[in-house]
Amino acid sequence: MKSVVAGVFFCLFGFAALAQAPSELLSRVGIEPRIGASAPLDLTFRDENGDAVPLARYFGARPVVLVMAYYSCPQLCPLVLNGLADALAKGGFIPGEVLEVVAVSIDPRDTPAVAAQKKAAFLARLQQPQAGPGVHFLSGDAKAITRLAEAVGFRYFYARESDQYAHAAGLTLLTPQGKIARYFYGLEPAAGALRSALADARAERVGSPVEQLLLLCFHYDPLTGRYSGLIVDSLRILAVASAIALAAFIGLKLRGERVKE
Repeated sequence: MKSVVAGVFFCLFGFAALAQAPSELLSRVGIEPRIGASAPLDLTFRDENGDAVPLARYFGARPVVLVMAYYSCPQLCPLVLNGLADALAKGGFIPGEVLEVVAVSIDPRDTPAVAAQKKAAFLARLQQPQAGPGVHFLSGDAKAITRLAEAVGFRYFYARESDQYAHAAGLTLLTPQGKIARYFYGLEPAAGALRSALADARAERVGSPVEQLLLLCFHYDPLTGRYSGLIVDSLRILAVASAIALAAFIGLKLRGERVKE
């Protein structure tokens, strides 16, 4: 399936990144849905305490919401993390009880100390003191990060000129056994959709092809803060193209009749 430019809200920093053509950005940044694929749980990262931990430690009992971000991100990542915290608070979803939250930095320079600060900020936003054991902010080496990002379809790139990353806004929901069950695009998942997705993931059910098709038909508009239907635009383009084709056909027919006369 072609890439869904996830959420399709890009983290673009610096004039160098902004100067790139949209088509080039789309080819390098986005989230490709890989529903049903398994995450590489054998990977090892470092937790907020600096301990080496296998990714598998966070799986087995509850669904996992995976956030690919980086901890020095000045704009988009804090919005995504705040949106997740707000969605969990609104829905009454307590990490450690109904799900696990695992944030993994895409920047291999991030340290456990910075991860600990980001975890504290997330918990403060969440306002659920008992949720600490269910929230994990990890850092790791480039090889492990790349392998995990590729497994879940998270595409990003490092803009050397601005020393920042371009990436899309989105969350990946995985089943307790580590299968990709659902993606949430944009800044804050709807509580109802999250509740339903968690129930499915808990039962090891993953999204259907129909849901993947819907992901292709809708994208997040950062200007309006809403999802809009790409299919509507496609139908408009098709209608205009059909009108032009019809006009051309009528014109040719009329011209042919004049030639006969």
